[in-house]
Amino acid sequence: MLVDNIAKQNLIKKNYNHIYSHEMAHKLAGGQYAGAISIERNSDGIPVSGHVPIQMPVLNRRNPQATIDHANTVIKAALAPSDPSAQDYKVANTAEAIKMQAIALKNKNTGNKLDLRA
Repeated sequence: MLVDNIAKQNLIKKNYNHIYSHEMAHKLAGGQYAGAISIERNSDGIPVSGHVPIQMPVLNRRNPQATIDHANTVIKAALAPSDPSAQDYKVANTAEAIKMQAIALKNKNTGNKLDLRA
Protein backbone atom coordinates (compact mmCIF):
# COMPACT_ATOMS: atom_id res chain seq x y z
CA MET A 1 0.00 0.00 0.00
CA LEU A 2 2.84 2.38 0.82
CA VAL A 3 4.38 1.72 -2.61
CA ASP A 4 1.02 2.51 -4.26
CA ASN A 5 0.77 5.79 -2.33
CA ILE A 6 4.30 6.78 -3.28
CA ALA A 7 3.63 5.91 -6.93
CA LYS A 8 0.41 7.91 -6.85
CA GLN A 9 2.13 10.91 -5.27
CA ASN A 10 4.88 10.75 -7.89
CA LEU A 11 2.28 10.59 -10.67
CA ILE A 12 0.40 13.55 -9.17
CA LYS A 13 3.59 15.60 -8.97
CA LYS A 14 4.76 14.61 -12.47
CA ASN A 15 1.39 15.36 -14.09
CA TYR A 16 0.92 18.59 -12.15
CA ASN A 17 4.37 19.90 -13.08
CA HIS A 18 3.88 19.04 -16.77
CA ILE A 19 0.39 20.55 -16.96
CA TYR A 20 1.35 23.63 -14.95
CA SER A 21 4.39 24.41 -17.12
CA HIS A 22 2.27 23.98 -20.27
CA GLU A 23 -0.42 26.34 -18.97
CA MET A 24 2.14 28.82 -17.61
CA ALA A 25 3.62 29.10 -21.12
CA HIS A 26 0.15 30.11 -22.37
CA LYS A 27 -0.31 32.59 -19.54
CA LEU A 28 3.07 34.28 -19.92
CA ALA A 29 2.76 34.63 -23.70
CA GLY A 30 -0.88 35.76 -23.46
CA GLY A 31 -0.10 38.68 -21.18
CA GLN A 32 -3.10 40.91 -20.51
CA TYR A 33 -5.39 38.64 -22.53
CA ALA A 34 -4.72 35.50 -20.48
CA GLY A 35 -6.67 34.52 -17.39
CA ALA A 36 -5.86 32.34 -14.41
CA ILE A 37 -4.51 28.82 -14.69
CA SER A 38 -6.88 26.04 -13.70
CA ILE A 39 -5.90 22.40 -13.42
CA GLU A 40 -8.50 19.64 -13.51
CA ARG A 41 -8.05 16.42 -11.54
CA ASN A 42 -9.69 13.04 -11.90
CA SER A 43 -11.57 11.28 -9.08
CA ASP A 44 -8.25 9.96 -7.71
CA GLY A 45 -6.87 13.50 -7.42
CA ILE A 46 -4.47 13.06 -10.32
CA PRO A 47 -4.08 16.14 -12.54
CA VAL A 48 -5.32 15.30 -16.03
CA SER A 49 -5.65 18.63 -17.87
CA GLY A 50 -5.36 22.37 -17.54
CA HIS A 51 -6.77 25.54 -18.97
CA VAL A 52 -5.94 29.22 -19.30
CA PRO A 53 -8.80 31.31 -20.68
CA ILE A 54 -7.72 33.81 -23.31
CA GLN A 55 -9.63 36.79 -24.64
CA MET A 56 -10.06 36.28 -28.37
CA PRO A 57 -9.72 39.34 -30.61
CA VAL A 58 -12.78 40.97 -32.10
CA LEU A 59 -12.53 42.73 -35.45
CA ASN A 60 -12.08 46.42 -34.70
CA ARG A 61 -13.21 48.20 -37.86
CA ARG A 62 -11.85 51.55 -36.67
CA ASN A 63 -8.46 50.13 -35.77
CA PRO A 64 -7.72 46.88 -37.61
CA GLN A 65 -4.08 47.06 -36.49
CA ALA A 66 -5.22 46.66 -32.88
CA THR A 67 -7.04 43.49 -33.92
CA ILE A 68 -3.94 42.24 -35.73
CA ASP A 69 -1.76 42.88 -32.68
CA HIS A 70 -4.26 41.19 -30.36
CA ALA A 71 -4.53 38.19 -32.69
CA ASN A 72 -0.74 37.88 -32.86
CA THR A 73 -0.60 37.72 -29.07
CA VAL A 74 -3.30 35.05 -28.95
CA ILE A 75 -1.54 32.99 -31.63
CA LYS A 76 1.76 33.28 -29.78
CA ALA A 77 0.09 32.28 -26.50
CA ALA A 78 -1.71 29.30 -28.03
CA LEU A 79 1.50 27.93 -29.51
CA ALA A 80 3.80 28.88 -26.62
CA PRO A 81 4.09 25.45 -24.96
CA SER A 82 6.59 23.00 -26.38
CA ASP A 83 3.72 20.54 -26.85
CA PRO A 84 0.64 22.42 -28.13
CA SER A 85 -2.58 20.43 -27.94
CA ALA A 86 -5.26 20.08 -30.60
CA GLN A 87 -7.25 22.75 -28.71
CA ASP A 88 -4.22 25.05 -28.75
CA TYR A 89 -3.99 24.73 -32.53
CA LYS A 90 -7.73 25.39 -32.81
CA VAL A 91 -7.38 28.62 -30.80
CA ALA A 92 -4.40 29.70 -32.93
CA ASN A 93 -6.33 28.98 -36.14
CA THR A 94 -9.35 30.97 -34.94
CA ALA A 95 -7.15 33.94 -34.05
CA GLU A 96 -5.38 33.62 -37.42
CA ALA A 97 -8.75 33.82 -39.24
CA ILE A 98 -9.68 36.98 -37.32
CA LYS A 99 -6.24 38.41 -38.08
CA MET A 100 -6.73 37.76 -41.81
CA GLN A 101 -10.05 39.65 -41.70
CA ALA A 102 -8.33 42.57 -40.00
CA ILE A 103 -5.51 42.56 -42.57
CA ALA A 104 -8.04 42.56 -45.41
CA LEU A 105 -9.91 45.46 -43.80
CA LYS A 106 -6.67 47.36 -43.24
CA ASN A 107 -5.60 46.83 -46.86
CA LYS A 108 -9.02 47.92 -48.11
CA ASN A 109 -8.81 51.12 -46.07
CA THR A 110 -5.24 51.95 -47.04
CA GLY A 111 -5.18 55.01 -49.25
CA ASN A 112 -8.81 55.90 -48.62
CA LYS A 113 -7.99 58.85 -46.37
CA LEU A 114 -6.32 62.14 -47.16
CA ASP A 115 -2.84 62.04 -45.69
CA LEU A 116 -1.79 65.62 -45.00
CA ARG A 117 1.78 64.50 -44.25
CA ALA A 118 2.33 63.17 -47.79
